[in-house]
Amino acid sequence: MYNLKIKIVFVFFLINSCQYLLSAVTLKNNPTPVVLWHGMGDSCCFSFSLGQIKKIIEEEIPDVYVKSIRIGNNVIEDVENSYFKNVNEQIEEVCGELANDTSLKNGFNAIGFSQGGQFLRGVAERCPGPGMKNLISLGGQHQGVYGLPNCGSLEHKVCDYLRRILNHGAYLSFVQNRFVQAEYWHDPLKEDEYKKNSVFLADINNELVVNETYKENLQRLETLVLVKFENDTMVQPRETEWFGFYKPGQSTELQTLQESDLYVQDRLGLKQMDEAGKIHFLSIPANHLQFDEDWFKEQIIHKYLV
Repeated sequence: MYNLKIKIVFVFFLINSCQYLLSAVTLKNNPTPVVLWHGMGDSCCFSFSLGQIKKIIEEEIPDVYVKSIRIGNNVIEDVENSYFKNVNEQIEEVCGELANDTSLKNGFNAIGFSQGGQFLRGVAERCPGPGMKNLISLGGQHQGVYGLPNCGSLEHKVCDYLRRILNHGAYLSFVQNRFVQAEYWHDPLKEDEYKKNSVFLADINNELVVNETYKENLQRLETLVLVKFENDTMVQPRETEWFGFYKPGQSTELQTLQESDLYVQDRLGLKQMDEAGKIHFLSIPANHLQFDEDWFKEQIIHKYLV
């Protein structure tokens, strides 16, 4: 009887060991998928932008599944929607698309480029699943922007139009619900108006009320990587890429994330995440989204995706 018990225990141990080894092999052969979301005036699939990024990731991580988000039926609509489709509608659409993608059922890493950074953070906070593991924001405007210099790839006509709209009526209901950049326009001279009328950014930043679900979901991230471009001429202020911004009531003096009410009051759980070492602050001495392939491989792919 004693020998029989030993044999049973041995067989049980052997089965569990095999299952563990099989799981390890499966994980190695099925790397964590990657979801990309492009910035303003860009598209999911241009060969000179996210199409190239997708290719680099696939070359560096064999067999990885990479999904580049497209909003619309084609790349032209995707570009247009980066200016003129309500962000909340975009995130709702993406949440459904990710949930229905069986390749993402065990979770994924996410990389947001420029405004795609705060949009993917909205996904992390609002979507019930699948689980986002690492969120990498390259030049994202997490405390919003106050100014649109060097705006986009469509050059002067669209940019000048957007600037005029945002300077004079950013918080009008029609503008908030129609113009993407208005939804993360943060006027430090009109803090109360911003908090009350921002339909997207003030909401995902828990600035008017604290949505505990947003807070809990964001803290499920293993890592939040914030990349700031030190010579950024497109984003004002560039400190927003690290969750910094102007001190309330003026547009000259800046404050860091750690000095802000958002952090001190821990309205979004960022203080807890920072103290736990889950927020990584990276910087690169370059203009907006101007990084080379070697930097991307070394600092992003091999640190956070592999």
